[in-house]
Amino acid sequence: MDQPRSREGAKVHKEYIKLSEREEDIGRIIVDAAFKVHNKLGPGLLEKVYEVCFTHELKKKGLKVERQLDIPIVYDGIMFQEGLRLDVMVEDLVVCELKAIETVNPVWEAQLLSHLRLTGKHLGYLINFNVALIKNGIKRMIA
Repeated sequence: MDQPRSREGAKVHKEYIKLSEREEDIGRIIVDAAFKVHNKLGPGLLEKVYEVCFTHELKKKGLKVERQLDIPIVYDGIMFQEGLRLDVMVEDLVVCELKAIETVNPVWEAQLLSHLRLTGKHLGYLINFNVALIKNGIKRMIA
């Protein structure tokens, strides 16, 4: 479901992002891949292990996947290469930030939103594999 986005603190804008059918399809495949990986491996492994297996599942579905993608920062007409690095980009449309940590940190959501804004993408997933039930570790974000 589309979510409103707000850029001015407490003010809520009635601005909605309409995702394409392709983005929605990719999103379903991403969630399915996360479930498969978690069901096979369970919680407690390193993030890199989940990343390798998660991207393998996406590739099996025929999706183009890029891992550890550098995102440059453009400011004042200058491109800075000291930007951010996102975990997984799927079909150049959907950003996935993977975690394998016990304690949930709100900064992860800000990180994903930054990745979405800097890449100009609208759909992202924050997936924490270190949970008993993977449904509790998946957060879908639209920006």
